Amino acid sequence: MRRGILSLIVLALSGCGTLTGLDREPAAPASRPGEPMSAMAPPAEARTVEEFDTTSPQQRAAATVAPRGPEDLLGRSVASLGDPADPGFWAVTPLVPSTRQGRLVDPATGFSVLVELRPRDADAGAGTLVSLPALRALGVVLTDLREIAIYAAPR
Repeated sequence: MRRGILSLIVLALSGCGTLTGLDREPAAPASRPGEPMSAMAPPAEARTVEEFDTTSPQQRAAATVAPRGPEDLLGRSVASLGDPADPGFWAVTPLVPSTRQGRLVDPATGFSVLVELRPRDADAGAGTLVSLPALRALGVVLTDLREIAIYAAPR
């Protein structure tokens, strides 16, 4: 009986060495710098900032990594909160004629965030609507109007 139990324990433990990768963190979703990171739409009953911001901590961290390549400064614009129910990192600005990847920088703090730049049919001075997660990444109070620098990634 003892030999049978001991044999089962040895057999069970010998298989433990073949299980690899269980002690590692799951891989983050692959995304290239400047690519938009999708997020789930907030629930219909969302009322708080936390409920509207459906981005993950990993997405927030990835969005604040400065790009390594060249960028074009498109200009400065006054930023305000866009539609909080529209998820992800984006900015709707009159400074781009078509959708492209870019970065917003708060010159006052130096904080930056990678976003999808979307065209806004308005005069250049009309301002830029910025997503809730992007404003939070910049550290901007959601009710503030803040001048930001807008950069575009090369095409």
